[in-house]
Amino acid sequence: MEVRARAPGKIILAGEHAVVHGSTAVSAAIDLYTYVSLRFPTPHDNDDALKLQLKDVDLEFSWPVGKLKEVLPELGIKSASSPSSCSLETTKAIASLVEELNLVDAKLGLASGISAFLWLYTSIHGEKPAKVVVTSELPLGSGLGSSAALCVALSAALLSLSDSLKLDFGHQGWQTFGDSELDLVNKWAFEGEKMIHGRPSGIDNTVSTFGNMIKFRSGELTHIKTNMPLKMLVTNTKVGRNTSALVAGVSERAARHGSAMASVFKAVDSISNEVVAIIQSPVSDDLAITEKEEKLGELMEMNQGLLQCMGVSHGTIEAVIKTTLKYKLATKLTGAGGGGCVLTLLPTLLAGTVVDKVIRELEECGFKCLTAGIGGRGMEISFSGFSS
Repeated sequence: MEVRARAPGKIILAGEHAVVHGSTAVSAAIDLYTYVSLRFPTPHDNDDALKLQLKDVDLEFSWPVGKLKEVLPELGIKSASSPSSCSLETTKAIASLVEELNLVDAKLGLASGISAFLWLYTSIHGEKPAKVVVTSELPLGSGLGSSAALCVALSAALLSLSDSLKLDFGHQGWQTFGDSELDLVNKWAFEGEKMIHGRPSGIDNTVSTFGNMIKFRSGELTHIKTNMPLKMLVTNTKVGRNTSALVAGVSERAARHGSAMASVFKAVDSISNEVVAIIQSPVSDDLAITEKEEKLGELMEMNQGLLQCMGVSHGTIEAVIKTTLKYKLATKLTGAGGGGCVLTLLPTLLAGTVVDKVIRELEECGFKCLTAGIGGRGMEISFSGFSS
């Protein structure tokens, strides 16, 4: 018997950085997923350990349940239906378990994700032995919400086999939860994100849980339903970036040039709200879609120009823009900038041969390209090996 959950990554369509200064931002789910499978051993398996397999990096970890009971003081006293934050004592205990794994320097970035896994699993299922397998289509640490997708998929898989949810195990194929169940998944995923990032905004896990798009301003989240299909070329520059340093840099620039930067943030706010208006307006025919795509492309270019004003672009981002501009395609960074990923709008009527040329040129520069639908479905689960 096995449950499989998947959760999408996300992009920031408009408003990154400016959102920290009171502007509106728009985030959307992308159809690139993180997958988590969960299986409990049968009595015949004689298995008394919690196992985590990270297939993409060819790593597997195991913790005897006796060790978990010994090290984690709060084990078994949590309620899956009442998400709670990890205490300082438990955080230290989990850190000691992860430290014992002796991760090599190249894999140290995985430590926070493993910590989130241990917290979510033991909070929802206590010391129960199991095997969890994680795979992902999302590049790590590139601004596409890979950590949130992991926490959402983990939470969904764990909750689906807990006493907190009543689900149809006989359902064939992917299925989603009702709103109250999704809300529970989202709350647990947010607790996982806190283990990884400390003080996350909650945008990434909310988009990954519910899908589609979200408008965000000053702590308020508004769900948006798109009335038009959107497709993007996502280019990974493979350049790592320090998000907190980039955010701090924008704040420092705003302090030095208060009036000018206030105008920049106000312009970004207008762009984000216009993006929302275009996405939500009805579509009558292909011509209307083309006109909308042209407007969105212009808004993306304007947003990118303003992000350059904020000082968060990068040579690799500009190289991607230079390449896509030859084909008259609109491009902007997504997320923190300073490297990471770059979005290029792919119009509905754009020939596939043109897309192939663009991808070939970008990959010749050493970049990695993926095409993705925007504003699609959120978290989903499927079951196998359960009787109807």
